[in-house]
Amino acid sequence: MFDQILGDMAKKQEEMKKTLSEIIIDHSIQDGAIAVKVNANKEILNLTINPDKIDTSDKEQLEDLLVVMINEALELAETSQASASQSMLSDILPGGMENLFG
Repeated sequence: MFDQILGDMAKKQEEMKKTLSEIIIDHSIQDGAIAVKVNANKEILNLTINPDKIDTSDKEQLEDLLVVMINEALELAETSQASASQSMLSDILPGGMENLFG
């Protein structure tokens, strides 16, 4: 019985990882000067810099904008991850207990 429970949890964990990888967040700053695509597993999928909208010779500004934008995108991914996790818990736990962990 215990092995089955662990197996079920491992299966749910894999399902969750797959679900989170399919939730895509597109985030950009300064009217699309820099854009990033992340998934809810907090993996960076793509990063683009539009040289027509930002001075790429200003290394310090570019670095600062990248840090801010990536952190914002990862916060959005965290929010999506929490929402998906809460939904999964609702499916697993008996009725009325879905808010047990937050």
